[in-house]
Amino acid sequence: MIRKNILNFTPYKSARSLYKNNHNDLITLNANESPITSIFSLNKKIFNKYPEPQSRELINLYSKYVNLSTQNILITRGADEGIDLIIRTFCNKKDDKILFCPPTYDMYRVTAEILDIEYLMINSNINWDLDLNKIKKNLSNIKIIFICNPNNPTGNYIDKNNIIKLLKLTKDKIIVVIDEAYIEFCIDQTLTNFINKYNNLIILRTLSKAFALAGLRCGFILTNKYIIDILVKVIAPYPIPEPVINIATQALNSKNLIIMQNNVKTIINNKKWLIKNLNKCNCIKNIFNSATNFILIKFHNSEIIFKKLIKKKIIVRNQNHEKKLNNCLRITIGTFIECKKLLFELQKLSF
Repeated sequence: MIRKNILNFTPYKSARSLYKNNHNDLITLNANESPITSIFSLNKKIFNKYPEPQSRELINLYSKYVNLSTQNILITRGADEGIDLIIRTFCNKKDDKILFCPPTYDMYRVTAEILDIEYLMINSNINWDLDLNKIKKNLSNIKIIFICNPNNPTGNYIDKNNIIKLLKLTKDKIIVVIDEAYIEFCIDQTLTNFINKYNNLIILRTLSKAFALAGLRCGFILTNKYIIDILVKVIAPYPIPEPVINIATQALNSKNLIIMQNNVKTIINNKKWLIKNLNKCNCIKNIFNSATNFILIKFHNSEIIFKKLIKKKIIVRNQNHEKKLNNCLRITIGTFIECKKLLFELQKLSF
């Protein structure tokens, strides 16, 4: 009775599912979570009524934050629901495909396979940027192009001029989805100001990373009013729980936005310090440029490093399964103390 594509597909392996040990003394640098705790308390205590389908207060606050009209915003259960919602809304199983550029976030593939939608992978070029020439030649039956910007797991941002070229090339024909989960770490690279210029542009956002609210599962779709009105037809009737709305609205007030921005600066400073010192470790072959809250590192032997770090209760994300990322580990930037512990262990492994 189960669909064949579900029986045969490889699910997304979340950081928690890969390493289920929940000891408090673990240093978990494998899920790109913020190391800085956001402390909020629920203002509302009664939950016997359904929530507002799309909280006006939350949309108003996010509208001010991103400088867009409230008509350009839809709240989702994290950016992952946004990916699912867009594919379900636009793709016909018989004819349509999605396109994405590995190495990148695996949920584009996973969601397509769950929904039984075909996908085409056009590998990033040598600089982890878009290979526009190859993309141009492979647009037949493509309905949606997903671009993670800045990209996970490589950490780089995509050349804005290349994205604009792609938007012009696909205008009125193909939806271009820019996944800006990590954009607060390089906010000048956002494409929100192009939403009303290109009617095929959709942007995904989340409160999971810079806002330190991964446990909240709150995200946003930013696009033109016409697409928002179509997506509203497909999204669940009450997608956002009242406690999520309550905490998210607190996170977006002016005082807490300043705290978030200061936390971003702290994480970036920790990253700069860590990279500077890691460059002295001879177990490392290359540290890739990062515009995010994580770094991708190529080791001489990543499997040994990965296992030895686990023994020291430091958990990072192994990327060795990716063809272009052999001997690579993705490491989330932790607190300064966590960065020092990581450096200490990698220094020991450098001799």
